[in-house]
Amino acid sequence: MVRRLHIAESVEIPENVTVTVDGLKVVVKGPKGELSRDFSYARDITIRLEDGRVVVEAFLADRRKKALAGTIAAHIRNMITGVTKGYRYKLKIISSHFPMTVVVDEKNRIVRIKNFIGEKADRIAKIYGNAKVKVSGSDVIVEGLDIEEVGLTAASIERATKIPDRDRRVFSDGIFIYEKGEAV
Repeated sequence: MVRRLHIAESVEIPENVTVTVDGLKVVVKGPKGELSRDFSYARDITIRLEDGRVVVEAFLADRRKKALAGTIAAHIRNMITGVTKGYRYKLKIISSHFPMTVVVDEKNRIVRIKNFIGEKADRIAKIYGNAKVKVSGSDVIVEGLDIEEVGLTAASIERATKIPDRDRRVFSDGIFIYEKGEAV
């Protein structure tokens, strides 16, 4: 296995964003808010600021360290995008057999899906972190700064309406993700 002497991934920092690095903890502040992340699990990686860029580097890097440096750089890019634009996932409510109702319970941080395929018990999906969920017509919109929280919340809502042992082509009731991207 060939080891490279030095691997460096760099991430550009826009003017309206400030990034602070304390060891392996990165804090990104922007116009929409603040995100922080601890990369202390990456022992052989170094993160530093240099000339308006965040540099993620590793020395004597094998394949695993190179992949880890790229992953951390991608996480920092996603954090910068989150505090400048934010993320939005859109889900479509499809009910051809029974009319279902979707209600967001902000107090308990859950989404209740009522009367799904005629069931008496509500199906419940968890809202992760600081993600915001709103229902407008037949759309469920999940927005937030952290891409992981938004993705987990959308997946939780979609997974709550998954029906095992049914043919999706015939029985298409459920809530499905149809668009993901930046909130802009």
